[in-house]
Amino acid sequence: MLDFQVGQQHITLNAGDSIFVNGNMLHRIRQVSGEQPDAVPNILFSGAAVAPAHSIIYQKYIHPIMQCDSLPFVVFRHENPSHDEINRLIRDTYRRLQEQASCYEMAVQRNISRLFEYIFCALDRLPKAEATRIQIRSQIRFQQMITFIYEHYTEPVTLKEIADAAHISRSEAGRCFTTYMGCSPVDALIRHRLKAAYRMLNETNLTLQEIGFACGFHSVNYFSRKFREIYGYAPGKNRKLGK
Repeated sequence: MLDFQVGQQHITLNAGDSIFVNGNMLHRIRQVSGEQPDAVPNILFSGAAVAPAHSIIYQKYIHPIMQCDSLPFVVFRHENPSHDEINRLIRDTYRRLQEQASCYEMAVQRNISRLFEYIFCALDRLPKAEATRIQIRSQIRFQQMITFIYEHYTEPVTLKEIADAAHISRSEAGRCFTTYMGCSPVDALIRHRLKAAYRMLNETNLTLQEIGFACGFHSVNYFSRKFREIYGYAPGKNRKLGK
C-alpha cells in the first residue's frame, strides 16, 4: 500500500492501482505497508510523445488536459472494470520500456495516446480538485526552494538562504516543506546530500572524506552519522556492498 501525495492531497494506492499525475504537479510516494520496500514502476513522459506541440492533435486533445488545473491526477483502480484497459496499457508500456524490443517506441507512443484519449473522452466525468490560489502559490514557493537546494547542496547553505530563494520567512519555508516533504528544509537538504553521496560511493573511488566534502558535509563524522541514520549502516559498508 502506498501513500501517494499530489500537491497537498494524499491518495492511497493498493497493488494493481495506477495513477496519472498531470504536468507541473509536485508529488511524492511513501510506502505504508510491508516490511520490505516494493518496486514502484514510474513512467515519465510529455504530451509531445503523442504529437508535436504545434499540431492539431496536441492542441485539440492534449493541451486541454495539460492545462486543466482542476485535474491534478487521475486514479485507475484495479477493482474497477472500466479501468482494466488503462491499467493493462500502463503495465504494457512499462514492460516495453524495460525490454526495448523491436519497434517498442511505436508501441509506447500508441499506449500513451490511448491513455490521453481515455482521459479526454472522460474529462467531464472525472473527479475535479480545484487548487486554491494559496495552494498554487505554496507549490511555486516550494519548487523555488527545492531547486535552490538541488543547485547549491555542495555549498554551505543556511535556512535563511533557502527561504530567501522563495522570498518568504524561515517559518513559512518550514511550513512548505512540512506540507510537501514531511520534513524541515534543512532535513531535505541533508537528505539530498546523502543521496548524492550514496551515488558517489558506488560510482567513484573517492575517499569518504572527499565524498563528504563534495556533497556539502564538512565533517566526516557528521557525514557518517547522518548516513547511518538514513540508511541504517555506515557509508563504508555501503561501498563494500556496491563493489
